[in-house]
Amino acid sequence: MTKVILKRGREESLLRFHPWVFSGAVAQIVGSPAEGDVVGVFSASGEFLAYGHYQVGSIAVRVLSFDDSAVKPDFFQGRIADAYALRRSLALATSTDTTCYRLVHGEGDSLPGLIIDWYDGVAVMQAHSAGMFRARKQIAEALREVFGDSLKAVYDKSSGTAPFKAGLDLVDGYLWKADGFDADETVVLENGCRFLVNWTEGQKTGFFLDQRENRAAVGRLARGRNVLNLFCYTGGFSIYALRAGAVHVDSVDSSAKAIDLVDRNVALGGFAPSSHTSFCCDAIDYLKSVPEGKYDLIIVDPPAFAKHRGALQNALRAYRRLNAAAIAKVAPGGFVFTFSCSQVVDKEAFSLAVFSAAAETGRRVRILDRLCQAPDHSVNIYHPEGEYLKGLLLAVD
Repeated sequence: MTKVILKRGREESLLRFHPWVFSGAVAQIVGSPAEGDVVGVFSASGEFLAYGHYQVGSIAVRVLSFDDSAVKPDFFQGRIADAYALRRSLALATSTDTTCYRLVHGEGDSLPGLIIDWYDGVAVMQAHSAGMFRARKQIAEALREVFGDSLKAVYDKSSGTAPFKAGLDLVDGYLWKADGFDADETVVLENGCRFLVNWTEGQKTGFFLDQRENRAAVGRLARGRNVLNLFCYTGGFSIYALRAGAVHVDSVDSSAKAIDLVDRNVALGGFAPSSHTSFCCDAIDYLKSVPEGKYDLIIVDPPAFAKHRGALQNALRAYRRLNAAAIAKVAPGGFVFTFSCSQVVDKEAFSLAVFSAAAETGRRVRILDRLCQAPDHSVNIYHPEGEYLKGLLLAVD
């Protein structure tokens, strides 16, 4: 097996169980690994440290294990079984009113570079590393072993997440289907709300499962209010608000496909057409055009404004402008739910951007809650970078 030998003193992060080896820490590679190979990582003095997937780039090795479990035949079955057990303990995998959840969340489940979302029997995976992509058939087989007859299909949707283009056939498709299964979408339940999920054409794996708890929080405040859902995607926040008894909900997204799914989800929930309006347009332009005080509750949930550190300052300026507009427009006594899913924007930087936005409006603004991703999007305590979603619930007078 290929050995990755670190520079002297660069083993400290691995001794603290951080699951990444950066290329700058590597002194020598003994062997000629291909991207995605399992390699051993050793200190300069020859001490074994970890096994992981090798990749060309700033992260040279994503650690799979700090012992020999990564090189055993049942590695994926064991890790997926552990992840499933955690979701059962969270009462997600056994719930009758929630049939979708994140089964594997990368480093949070000690499977760095792998995402698996569960949609009522359909497992949709995304590989963010060459190693996980190359292991996709093993992963599918492990899912079959863990879930048995409750598994309907395994769909690989890695073409949009793969940072490793060379030499790999990045074509999305089914890795396995049960006899008679023939669908690219299904209706799932989330806290009793019904949603149509299309994993072949939808963004990410088909639905943004990380906002489940925050959607429920919107539902608790939406009754009797006029609600604006910006960057609505398929209308998750909108459906919760409608079910809670909002007077009216407006959903805004620039994607025509997303708006079509919003309308289908509203119909699926049996809500009166007069209680909801969808707008296919730029969310920021729409917000600027509405009169002050029209909405009592505004949700601001944009896509990642910064995908790398070089875009950080531009992203913070965009968050400031967007939140200043939302805070300025919400009715007195209203609420603003605002989020950032940009991993490179930490909680402190995001809070400062929202603070600056509030100060710009001159309004009285209070923080009622600090929001984060749902617990099935678990964060490895040794890998704080996994806590990517951050949000604030604001009361505005």
